[in-house]
Amino acid sequence: MIKERLTSLDVFRGFTILLMTIVNNPGSWAAIYPPLEHAEWHGCTPTDLVFPFFVFIMGTAIPFAMPTKHFDLAVFNKIMVRSLRIFCLGLFLSCFSRIHLFGLEGIPLLAIRLIIAFAVAYALLGNFSLKVKTFLAVGIFVILIALAYSGLESFEDTRIPGVLQRIGIVYFFASILYLKTNLKTQLIVAASILIGYWLLMAFVPVPGVGPANFEKGTNLAAWLDNLLLNGHLWGVSKTWDPEGILSTLPAIGTGILGMFIGQILNLQVPKIEIAKKTAIAGVALLIAGLLWNIIFPINKSLWTSSYVLYTAGIATICLTILYYIIDIANYKKWAKLFLIWGVNPMIVFFFSGIIPRVMSSIKVQNPEVASEEINVQSLIYNHWIVPCFENPLNSSLAYAIIYALFWSFILWIFYKNKLVFKV
Repeated sequence: MIKERLTSLDVFRGFTILLMTIVNNPGSWAAIYPPLEHAEWHGCTPTDLVFPFFVFIMGTAIPFAMPTKHFDLAVFNKIMVRSLRIFCLGLFLSCFSRIHLFGLEGIPLLAIRLIIAFAVAYALLGNFSLKVKTFLAVGIFVILIALAYSGLESFEDTRIPGVLQRIGIVYFFASILYLKTNLKTQLIVAASILIGYWLLMAFVPVPGVGPANFEKGTNLAAWLDNLLLNGHLWGVSKTWDPEGILSTLPAIGTGILGMFIGQILNLQVPKIEIAKKTAIAGVALLIAGLLWNIIFPINKSLWTSSYVLYTAGIATICLTILYYIIDIANYKKWAKLFLIWGVNPMIVFFFSGIIPRVMSSIKVQNPEVASEEINVQSLIYNHWIVPCFENPLNSSLAYAIIYALFWSFILWIFYKNKLVFKV
């Protein structure tokens, strides 16, 4: 028997993916309201909550998605394939703008890239048998990794880590842990990961650098990223990655804490009792994160243990409020916008990454300088939106909101036609 969907969880997921779409698509990266920017290094802004919220929600959904705690080879294969499909979606985003075929340029090349993107999306999000899903996921993974390490100039610095890649890895380990262990063991594992990560980062000297530290580019996580993924890291830093190898360990902790809350939400007790338990858990996690911040600063790029507890606490409190309003008080009509976002997160995540790349690739004549070309995104923003606002921060935010409204219309069509795209 499949467990009933939790509407408040879908709404929370929808709010998170909507916020992600807005913060990832400003009209200008030079004009962003501070809450919509990431913290420079230590600290946490509302934008820094988006990614851990998504990982936390994924963990919370696991107890609802697993009808029974039965584990065998078929179940393992299903989990592995789903994780690989998520990973491949993210890896393809890194490869999309690097695709070059037959010396094509301009619109013909863009058309080829889009055809490949739709084919990959269909292969990874289509409703196939497990055998076909396995074949497609493994095949696409092998092709993408082979391209990254092929020596071809356009693919030589393809980024291997990424947001979806981390989500896929966390899902794999969290799902197996849920099926193979009880709640007490899961919490022990989470605590061991968070404490172990702190000990590594705080006390293990960094080879070639010196004492352990939490600074940008010189910490142990950065050293490991550069050692194992040299040339395939975040393009901004090139020597370390915010979704790197070592920092993925505490991200698994975020997923486990999400599972912990998911299991509370599944208790066979009155809903008001569930809300009380999750509220207490949320406050406890938040306080623990703030206390640990004193010696292990809250930091998204390092995904510090204090960041895990702090963001999981806020996520739990937010979900508790939504649970009370929607699932207890039954006041849910207001949430339809977030619901239509929440049931189709992966299609948004994938194509909201493709569309900006497409818009920046299409060149048109500059209305102000006939001899110059600009891309479509610049045309829309600079010539259609900027003139409507005096404050560049407002025009940049307006562009992001318009882009989100565009996606809201698409998702509404999907929702009305019962089209749900799952990995």
